[in-house]
Amino acid sequence: MRSLSRGRTGGPTSTDPDPSAGGFSIIARVAPYLWPEGEPWVKRRVIIAVAALVLAKLIAVATPFFYKTAVDALAGEGTQPAWLLGAGAIGLTIAYGVARAMNTGMQQLRDVVFAAVGQRALRALALETFTHIHRLSLRYHIQRKTGGLSRIIERGVRGVEFLLRFLLFSIGPLALELLLIAGILAWLFDIWYLVVVAATIAAYVWFTFTITEWRVKIRREMNEQDNDATQKAIDSLLNFETVKYFGAETREAARYDGAMAKYVAAALRTSYTLAALNLGQAVIITTGLVVVMVMAAMGVQSGQLTVGDFVMVNAYMIQVTMPLNFLGTVYREIRQALVDMGQMFGLLDQPPEVQDKPDAGPLAVSDGAVELHDVHFGYDTDRVILDGISLTVPGGSTTAIVGPSGSGKSTIGRLLFRFYDVTEGAIRIDGQDLRDVTQDSLHAQIGVVPQDTVLFNDSILYNIAYGRPDATRDEIEQAARAARIHDFIAGLPQGYDTQVGERGLKLSGGEKQRVGIARTLLKNPPILLLDEATSALDSETEASIQSELRLLGQGRTTLVIAHRLSTIADADEIVVLEQGRIVERGTHDALLARGGRYAALWQRQQSEDAA
Repeated sequence: MRSLSRGRTGGPTSTDPDPSAGGFSIIARVAPYLWPEGEPWVKRRVIIAVAALVLAKLIAVATPFFYKTAVDALAGEGTQPAWLLGAGAIGLTIAYGVARAMNTGMQQLRDVVFAAVGQRALRALALETFTHIHRLSLRYHIQRKTGGLSRIIERGVRGVEFLLRFLLFSIGPLALELLLIAGILAWLFDIWYLVVVAATIAAYVWFTFTITEWRVKIRREMNEQDNDATQKAIDSLLNFETVKYFGAETREAARYDGAMAKYVAAALRTSYTLAALNLGQAVIITTGLVVVMVMAAMGVQSGQLTVGDFVMVNAYMIQVTMPLNFLGTVYREIRQALVDMGQMFGLLDQPPEVQDKPDAGPLAVSDGAVELHDVHFGYDTDRVILDGISLTVPGGSTTAIVGPSGSGKSTIGRLLFRFYDVTEGAIRIDGQDLRDVTQDSLHAQIGVVPQDTVLFNDSILYNIAYGRPDATRDEIEQAARAARIHDFIAGLPQGYDTQVGERGLKLSGGEKQRVGIARTLLKNPPILLLDEATSALDSETEASIQSELRLLGQGRTTLVIAHRLSTIADADEIVVLEQGRIVERGTHDALLARGGRYAALWQRQQSEDAA
C-alpha cells in the first residue's frame, strides 16, 4: 500500500486504497471465510461440498468407459472388462446416461450445499467493510468521493463468493481431473498421448495467464472510469436544485457523457481483447484435439485400437477441453475479482485516524464542565487553525464562540466531538482527557444541532427516534412537542410516517431544524453543541426557533458556535476568536462596553439588519 503522508494532526492525507494488492495476499484474507472458528455448520458444509466434488470428478473420469464399451459392443470389437460382462449395448448405454446424470447431480449438490457458505462470507465481509467505513475519520470522508466508494464496496463484496468458490472448486479439482485423464490416456494408449495433452494444457495455461494479465490493466482503467461516471451522476443528482438554478442540465449531461465515453472506450478494449483471448484459446485447444484424434484414427486404421477406443479418446479430450475452458473463464474472472477486492481490502486497510486507546474507559459525566487547555490544531502542516486556545465552560453554563469565517469556531466543535485529535494541548470533560475515553461514550454524552440538519430518507418518526432508537412513541411525540413541530407533523396526511426525502429535502429549512432539535432533545445529552444552528435560516424562522434552542440548553453545558450575535446575547460568556486565537471574552454587555472587536462586529450586524 502506498505510504500515507501525515499532517500536523498525525492523520493520513491520502485516502485512496491501493488496487494493486497481491493476489495471494487477497486469497489469504478470503480463505478463512471457508473455515471460520466457532461456526461448525460452515465446516460441515465445506466438507460435504468437497466430497460431492471429488465424487463428481471420479464419476466424470469413469463415464467414457461405458461409452467406449457400448460402442465396441455395437461394432463387435474388443472385449468387455470383467466387471461389465453380461451388460449389453443397451445396458451400457443406460449406465452411461446414469453416470452423466450422477455427475451433474453431484455438481448441483455441491453448489446447493456451498451456497450458504458463500452468502455468509459475503454478508460478513459487507458488514465488516460498512462498519470500518464508519470508523474512518471525518478527513477521509471529506476527501473521499461517495459515489466511487459505493462502487468499490459493491464490486468488492460481489467478488467474495466467486473467489471462495474458486478456492474450493477450481484449481485443485481441475488439476485432479486433468491428472486422472492424462494418466488414463498414457496407461491405455501411448505415452505420446500424454505428451500432446500436457503440451496443450501448458500452452493453453501460458497463453491464458499472459493475455489475462495484460487485460487486468484495462479492467482497472475501466473501473476507474466507472467510478468517475458514477460519482458525477450522484454528485449532480444530489445538487439537483443547484443544477436547475444555473440551467446546467446540458452541461451536467455533457460531463456525465464525457465520463461514460471514457468508460465505453475502456469497455470496448476489454471486449476486443476478450475476443482475441477466446480465439487464441480455441486455436490451442482445437490443435491439441485434432492431433490426438489423428493419432487415435491412425491406431484404428492399423488395428491397434477399436472404434470404441477412438470414441473414448474423443470423450476424454472433450473432458480436457471443458475444464481448460473453465480455467480460462475462471482465471479471467478471478483476476477481475482480485482487482475489485484489492480496492476493497485497500479500503479496509485504511487505519482510522482517531482510535480508542487499548485501556480507554467510558466517559463519566458528573458536572459536564468542558476545558480546552492550550489547544493547537491544523488540518495541514502549513496551516494552523487553532493556536493555543484555552477555555473553560463550567457545567450547566452557556458559552458562545464568535468570530469571522476561518477563525476556527467550527473546528472547536469537531475537536470536542473528537472527529480529530488535537495536535498539542488537551480537551477535557470533567477532567477526563478525550483521548483517554472511548469514542462511543463521548458521542453519547454530546448532542449536536448543526447548521444544516441532514435527515435520512425515511419517515419523520425514524429521524426523530434516531436520537434514541429505544424511545417509545410517547417519548418521541413529547420531544416533537418540545421542539414545536408536533402540530405540523400531526397535520400531515401520513403524520409521523411521512417520508422526508433524500437529505430531508421535502421539508423546509426550519422544519428540518426542528426535527433535528427534537432528535437531540430525545437523546437528552448533558453537553450540547450548537454549531451555527440557525445561520442558514431566515430571520423570522431563526427567531421562532431560538426559544426551542434555549429550552434545549436548559440544565446542560452548552457550547454555541454563532455567526449572528443577536442569538447569543444572553450567553454566560462570549469568546471572540480571530486567526485561531482568543482576542476577547466576557458577557455581551461587558464586551460592548469595551468597544473592541465584538462591539465592532455587533455594530456591523445591527447596521446590516437595519438596512
